[in-house]
Amino acid sequence: MKGYWLIVGTEISDQEAQAEYSRLWKPIGEKYQARTNTTKQPPLLVEARDAKRMVLVEFPSLEIAKACYADPAYGEAMRFALKASNRVLVMFEGDLG
Repeated sequence: MKGYWLIVGTEISDQEAQAEYSRLWKPIGEKYQARTNTTKQPPLLVEARDAKRMVLVEFPSLEIAKACYADPAYGEAMRFALKASNRVLVMFEGDLG
């Protein structure tokens, strides 16, 4: 079974912080074999309230997804993500195809 992060967030309010998060995320994602938005049909925000964005990140397993989140390098990157927008990150296991 694969591991996933589902990130639901508001509009980006700090473009510079988002750019720094993206820069820091690239090597972290490669290290943990993460793939972003891997499903054929993107998720739909139906009852989204303030949410404007949704990102699905796929990992080879839930254990790897957890390890990525626990990595100090991701902790540093996450500081910028949280500055860029409000978001919720949900981790789960499954096989979305």
